[in-house]
Amino acid sequence: MTTRYVAASVAVTVIVVLAVWLTSLSFQRAILLAPVLVIGVAAVAGLFVFWGRVGWDSLQRAQRPRLVLAAAAVIVAVLVVMSVLGVNLPHE
Repeated sequence: MTTRYVAASVAVTVIVVLAVWLTSLSFQRAILLAPVLVIGVAAVAGLFVFWGRVGWDSLQRAQRPRLVLAAAAVIVAVLVVMSVLGVNLPHE
């Protein structure tokens, strides 16, 4: 076996074990769903890479990148504080 196969096997095993640990799936069901789990993890990783590159490009083109970073940090901090405090926003 090559190193790629070993790395892929370890990655799939980690994904299956994490799915069992984070959800109420049985180990057998998680093994059966391994292809779906791998595709889902790959899709989420691809979205993070895509939006990370979009954000980085936008940040480089901004006239005031520090202001953009500060505003983003404030928004994230407000959302975290609201989540920790359990604030429920009204639904329409």
